Amino acid sequence: MSALAKTGLFSEINGLDTSVFDSPQLNEYMSLNRTIWRSVRQSLQQFLCDDTHTVRKQINVDDVAVPIKEVRMHMPAKIGDYTDFYASREHATNVGVMFRGKDNALMPNWTHLPVGYHGRASSVVVSGTPLRRPNGQRRPNPDSPPVFGPSTRLDYELEMAFFVGPGNSLGTPLSVDEAEDRIFGVVLMNDWSARDIQAWEYVPLGPFLGKSFGTTVSPWVVTMDALEPFRVMQPEQDPESLPYLQCSSADKRGGFDINLNVHIKPYESNEYFALTRSNLKYMYWSLRQQLAHHTVNGCNMRPGDLCGTGTISGLTEESFGSMLELSWSGKNPIKLGSSEISRTFVEDNDTVRLTGYCQGEGYRVGFGECTGTILPAVDLGL
Repeated sequence: MSALAKTGLFSEINGLDTSVFDSPQLNEYMSLNRTIWRSVRQSLQQFLCDDTHTVRKQINVDDVAVPIKEVRMHMPAKIGDYTDFYASREHATNVGVMFRGKDNALMPNWTHLPVGYHGRASSVVVSGTPLRRPNGQRRPNPDSPPVFGPSTRLDYELEMAFFVGPGNSLGTPLSVDEAEDRIFGVVLMNDWSARDIQAWEYVPLGPFLGKSFGTTVSPWVVTMDALEPFRVMQPEQDPESLPYLQCSSADKRGGFDINLNVHIKPYESNEYFALTRSNLKYMYWSLRQQLAHHTVNGCNMRPGDLCGTGTISGLTEESFGSMLELSWSGKNPIKLGSSEISRTFVEDNDTVRLTGYCQGEGYRVGFGECTGTILPAVDLGL
């Protein structure tokens, strides 16, 4: 992008200081606005697709492109703050049924607001980074004191996440309509979860060590303009959401049709096996509702802040976005393909891979991969 900027490719875009492309991360570019992002995207498309483009007389595509096999991907932005939501009704219901029973599956607030918590930005890593199994307290026997050691119920969570663009000033909330234009783009995310550590620690303040050991994101950020053709209506919200969570624009479609898949490569094999096939369109609370709710109290969001959707599950078993659901809290081993291998949770040296794409007429918008391998826990000698 820096090399292309020097050719004058973006010189006609008002408000764009092309020095933002000299930075190793996208925060400065994210701090601009959707009009500029759109214009840059259009200029790039024209340069790549038009062999007669005037800039092609100065520089060829090969001069500014790197073969994909030679590319080392990095974290796209410096993440100042990270928030994780809990926006899938099916996932929240499944977890609630497991631990509270069918009659109390959803907490009273769930259908009224996008539930979320503040995560740990420092342990968000880019795809391909291995993570250690966490140590912590867990209580496998409810009638006995807790024990300390490696998590025995380590799980993946199929999520997507969005990077915040310009953000907002402290004390100035964003409406749902404003929030739409403050989202820079979307990535895949695996918010790894140590279920046993989390179950023991989360009352009364929520997740802590069971989540903060690592979160994996894909490096490719797909912009909201690229997702426009794949807008769909999100699930009906009943009861009707409060006014600050409603959209007043003409386009009420807050969902996106994004196919999501999870595969696992167990340590016993070199083959990946399918685990989950889901879709972002199942998500109850939209991305713009999540961001609007985050700011309604005056919280200021900054360029590069990351917001996760929470686990994305659908109505069918194959669409369940975690092993907790697929194995129903470890009661039902998950058989991997036609092999003799099964899992209830992720084991040491297993690799989990998330992929996603939008399918258009004769074309596909991909999200790349979000991949991570779980290494054995550190032996603390305790």
